[in-house]
Amino acid sequence: MKKLINDPQNVVRESLAGLALAHADILKVRFDPTYVIRADAPVAGKVAIVSGGGSGHEPMHVGFVGKGMLDAACPGQVFTSPTPDQIEAATRAVDSGVGVLHIVKNYTGDVMNFEMAAELCQGNGVNVQAVIINDDVAVENSLFTAGRRGVGTTVLAEKICGAAAERGYDLARLAALCRRVNENGRSMGMALTSCTVPAVGKPTFELGENEIEMGIGIHGEPGRERMAVAQAREITARLAGAVVADLPFRSNHQVIAMLNGMGGTPLMELYLVYQELEKILRGHGIVIARRLVGNYITSLEMAGCSITLLKADDELLSLWDDPVLTPALRWRI
Repeated sequence: MKKLINDPQNVVRESLAGLALAHADILKVRFDPTYVIRADAPVAGKVAIVSGGGSGHEPMHVGFVGKGMLDAACPGQVFTSPTPDQIEAATRAVDSGVGVLHIVKNYTGDVMNFEMAAELCQGNGVNVQAVIINDDVAVENSLFTAGRRGVGTTVLAEKICGAAAERGYDLARLAALCRRVNENGRSMGMALTSCTVPAVGKPTFELGENEIEMGIGIHGEPGRERMAVAQAREITARLAGAVVADLPFRSNHQVIAMLNGMGGTPLMELYLVYQELEKILRGHGIVIARRLVGNYITSLEMAGCSITLLKADDELLSLWDDPVLTPALRWRI
């Protein structure tokens, strides 16, 4: 194992300390219990948004804390759900009295711990609603889930709902918006290599020299199939075909497209894949109205990529365009 770390047991805490130093104008980090919070939280009169999950997927979620996105994020240990006390503390810290939305990826530990935290918060007078993201088309059930996994649409939901909260949407309207984003978003990913959890010290799974995994999960869960290495155009066609067929996306639909790197893929390759994606969607008559290309929901140093498409109407596109200032996303400030 070759990594830029000190003690494998302290990776998350030391990384968060660095995040706080690098972005002190945007966010603060609290320890014991651990969570990341907007520097100006709680924001008076605004519904707060809290998300979280295991570390190792950066910039999700801690890199999306800031104006126009998350009010707080709860990072667990690597590939491990945050605990209820983390989530409760973060939720109470950002509540301004008008409610808190939890955006939760569909992994068993995340769902259970966010539910427990919400019950604790509601017992203390904090109004909490939760929306579960389950957009992965690769497999119906996984090692970590009952039902589809929550992946790339989480990023789009956090941005769109973050903008809506800044505009003053109330909690019920915000939760309905988040459910609509989830219902209209679909994702699928693939891996060229495995990744290595620092505390484990060896690859999460084995791939042969000439093998790739289609439909991989962000924790290294198996996907749809293991196949021989192929050209980027074939891999992109398989990913895009599965995503497009699932909603389904149709001619004249406008979409927000995210071509996401899994952590170890060069941008040169991601842009090459994005070019193939544009060609494929154009062939279907699908219009990419907005796009993201880069590392947004990763799996440590895994090489690979994922495609997320969100069918978008004028409201979603307008909210997408609103200002955002976080460590990982920032525009129109």
